Formats: sequence, C-alpha cells, structure tokens
Amino acid sequence: MASQSVWYFTDLPKNIIETVEKDLEERYDNNLSESKLHGDVLDTERRHSKNTWIPTYHWISGFLWHYVEMANRENFLYDIRNIDGENLQYAHYGVGEYYKWHNDAGISNLYTPKARGNRGIEIAQDHLNTQAELVRKLSFTLQLSDPEDYEGGQVQFLDENGRTYFAPRRRGTLVLFDSRTQHRVLKVTKGLRKSIVGWVVGPRWK
Repeated sequence: MASQSVWYFTDLPKNIIETVEKDLEERYDNNLSESKLHGDVLDTERRHSKNTWIPTYHWISGFLWHYVEMANRENFLYDIRNIDGENLQYAHYGVGEYYKWHNDAGISNLYTPKARGNRGIEIAQDHLNTQAELVRKLSFTLQLSDPEDYEGGQVQFLDENGRTYFAPRRRGTLVLFDSRTQHRVLKVTKGLRKSIVGWVVGPRWK
C-alpha cells in the first residue's frame, strides 16, 4: 500500500555528512537570504528561515537522486523527470524560525487554461502549455544537523485522515513525500537546523 511519505536512514558516515556540511558552508553560507514561497513571494508570517540554492551538478545530487528513484519505484510509481529547476535548496532554520502548514504543489500552482469548453482562440496555446508543463510530484529533505544541535524544528506531516506525525530527526535521514502533502517545520527554540530540500517534477497529472 502506497504511503504519503517514506524515509531512509541512509547510514551516511559521520565524516561524509561533515564533509557535505563543510562544503556547503564554504560555498554557499555567504549567499543565504530570507526564504521565499513558491512563486518568489516573501511572507515571513508563513515562512521565516534562510536559504540559498545548490545547482544539481553538485555531487550530492547524484546521491539524492538514487533514493528518489528507489522511493518512487517502491512506493509512488509517478512519472517523474528531474529535480525542479535543476537546483536544490540549502535551508537554515535558526532560533525563532519556522514554516507554517503548506504543501509544495496543488491546483493553485498549475497553469489555468484560458479557453472555456471546446471553444476559444486560446485552445492551441492551452494544449501546448498543459502538455509541456512539469509539476512537482515528490518532495524530499536531507537532515544535515545532529538532533543535539538544535531544539524544536521538527518536520510534521498531516495525513489524509487528519492525523499528524513527525519525520525522524536522525542525522543523514532522507525523507521523501508526495508534494501535495500538508507539512510544516515547527519553530526552532535553540540552535540551528540545516537541511537540503528538493522537489521532483514530472508531466502534468492526467
């Protein structure tokens, strides 16, 4: 039976995770800025954190893509193509920072046809847009911080029955989930939580 989310305790050696963290710190920490919502909107009432972007030619992408394909093959069976925008998000949640309930994809994110019914001069353009559109289908997050490095900051999910549950906090854990799933990051009360986040896109749902 398919699940909205799955996770893998990747057993990345401690020195490898530390190498990833150090590499990202050296390359990208100076580029961190206030996180924006999908659509490039700044709304600190909904999301208060910092992030920057890692191009997918960074070596960590190949490691993550292995798990994306495995999770999709074993659980979701979605038609997927690549990581959204060919970029990963390197995210920091410091004291007092959070991300309220949201999903990473939904009807509001899709192209809205201009034509109505089977009439209208926009039919051809609608066809091209909907056939070419790639939508977010899977989301994932790699836990970089040790649970002892921070307090709060848990990733919480809401399932289809209205029940909530938390993702594991173990360092090196990779969590993958349907991008339509409601989730949030609770407020960090101490320390700093670091993660790598990404979204996998595929053809528009049919």
